[in-house]
Amino acid sequence: MRERTSAGRSLALLATAAATLILAACGSSSKTTSNSTPASTTPASAATGPGAGKPAVTIGDKNFAEENILGQLYAQALKAKGYTVNVKENVGSTEIAYKALTSGQIDMYPEYTGVLLSAIAGKTTNPSSATAALAEARAFVAKENLTLLEPTPFYDSNVLATLPAYAAAHHLASIADLASLGKSVRLGGPPEFATRFEGLPGIQKEYGVNPTFVPIAIELSYRALESKQVDVQNVFSTDGQLLGGQFKLLADPKHVFGYQNVAPIVRNSVLSAEGPEFAATLNHVSSLLTIPAIQQMNKAVSIDKQSAVTVAAQFLKANGLA
Repeated sequence: MRERTSAGRSLALLATAAATLILAACGSSSKTTSNSTPASTTPASAATGPGAGKPAVTIGDKNFAEENILGQLYAQALKAKGYTVNVKENVGSTEIAYKALTSGQIDMYPEYTGVLLSAIAGKTTNPSSATAALAEARAFVAKENLTLLEPTPFYDSNVLATLPAYAAAHHLASIADLASLGKSVRLGGPPEFATRFEGLPGIQKEYGVNPTFVPIAIELSYRALESKQVDVQNVFSTDGQLLGGQFKLLADPKHVFGYQNVAPIVRNSVLSAEGPEFAATLNHVSSLLTIPAIQQMNKAVSIDKQSAVTVAAQFLKANGLA
């Protein structure tokens, strides 16, 4: 992972970004393909920037808020450099997004290294570290003429959450503690959680957990848990809903859920056509995405109901990228 060159400046920028997010007015999220961003994110000088005259690029993102935010962050930063960018939101799960990339329907999308290894490369054991996960993922995609750029400092892995009262009643601290409950525990998660190693197969193999699985759409995760439709729910470790401390998270000491830093995955032909500033811009954005930064942005979209377009624009402006 890349180190920040100025710790003091970065902290100040992060604080500014967080404050901007908290104070911003509410908006609505777009659920359709979009190539528009706020006018303020595209300075007049961009017409003569490094992206001027380069081929148009289509950025895809997956089907949840954090991916929508990431797609907008990368797209708006590139537009500010003069690149022509279209955003195709909510492409689908990793399996669908990766197929869209390799078939040429999109030119890049933000991917999680561990998910790529499990869902696409078919790995059934996890790498020993985040660095190893990145190296394995890069080696795998290189065979498809793709490149994983620099990873974000933040990681976002699956995590099992439950209500504190349920955890206390059943003495739950770790995933392993679910084993004694057998089929009586109802475990919710998106459909793909049932088939990926960093999901149900992994916790069954490594922890001996054999719950009753309940498919739950990602956007309904917390509602299912709070309404007691499920006892335990698969959520994401950077979800804004976790900032309030209302949920008990179960430890994963065997790292079944892997190492999940984000890196843009781009077709090599696109990198060649767009020039070096294209990758440099994406890497700069990624370097700013710490856990507190992405969690605050997730909260702004998922809880405060701002649009991913607006939240990304605020963050980039606060960090001098718009």
